[in-house]
Amino acid sequence: MVSYWNSYVFISLFLLLGLLLPIGALWVAGPLLRPKNPTPEKLTTYESGVEPFGEAHVRYNVRYYLFALMFVVFDVEIMYLYPWAVSFDSLGLFGLVEMLIFLGLVVLGLLYAWKKKVLEWK
Repeated sequence: MVSYWNSYVFISLFLLLGLLLPIGALWVAGPLLRPKNPTPEKLTTYESGVEPFGEAHVRYNVRYYLFALMFVVFDVEIMYLYPWAVSFDSLGLFGLVEMLIFLGLVVLGLLYAWKKKVLEWK
């Protein structure tokens, strides 16, 4: 019974250290180590030595975000092909059918995005 609770003590200790070390590094060690003499020149915005002009926040077209999101989604889905290819021999026909269904869904999603013209870059 003691061994059972002993494992929870170690898990709790690691969880506590995992929380306290970043907090200590950011809130305790950070203010002690950083320079403390900000001048008005140091507090200005720096853009390659040129005085900043115009609005800092620019509105981007939502297509850029959709394009990036589509890239991430298909990149993650293609990542699932590698473990399947490595263990293809042991999966047999069942693994092949499952992967064909998965790839069919991926292609269906790609066709839907193509039809909605998400992939067009203007």
